[in-house]
Amino acid sequence: MTEIYNIAIDGPAGAGKSTIARSVAEKLHFVYVDTGAMYRAMALHFLRMGITPTDEAAISQATKDVKVTISYENGEQQVILNGENVSGLIRTGEVSDMASATSVYMPVREKLVELQKELARKENVIMDGRDIGTCVLPDADLKIYLTASSRVRAKRRFAQLKDNQGEFTLEDIEKDIIERDNRDMNREHSPLKQAEDAILLDSSSLPKKMVEERILELFLERKKEGKK
Repeated sequence: MTEIYNIAIDGPAGAGKSTIARSVAEKLHFVYVDTGAMYRAMALHFLRMGITPTDEAAISQATKDVKVTISYENGEQQVILNGENVSGLIRTGEVSDMASATSVYMPVREKLVELQKELARKENVIMDGRDIGTCVLPDADLKIYLTASSRVRAKRRFAQLKDNQGEFTLEDIEKDIIERDNRDMNREHSPLKQAEDAILLDSSSLPKKMVEERILELFLERKKEGKK
């Protein structure tokens, strides 16, 4: 029987989780599951319905009528919301804020977590998010907690937003990141935290390639040790 391996990468917004996870998955020929993108798709659904992030009852009801899936086209992950490819619509600041605010609600989490767990039982996967190692994949073969300073993360976000319509200052973005960290770390359900058996990697001063190489090295060490 072929062994199934799971890698969990957690950390705050802007730490580079998605970029690193996607690259490592490609090198290992694993399925990359961007859980954040799934929450963003759900958030887009709420925004389209005109629901405010504090309306828990409306969000719970809307969750029942939404389906978020992941597919691949030409090696690229596509996020499908109720049959529509929304991959190009879920990276705005508005969607990001809505995703952070609504991911605290249990109906939202339960709907997506079960899909994520089911995929991990069948495929070699790398998942990144806020609580993958602590809640979604507590038995993952390798857990990474990837972080970076708020200033570094703000600079990365600023570079992403500079071509978008509107004006953003680095200070505003850093303030927003710090506030989001606080929400994620102090939410009632499945808060952002480093799993006890996760390995801490700080990408503040490390180039992406070095972070990737370290994760690959750690995984190969775990694989050599074998399943326990």
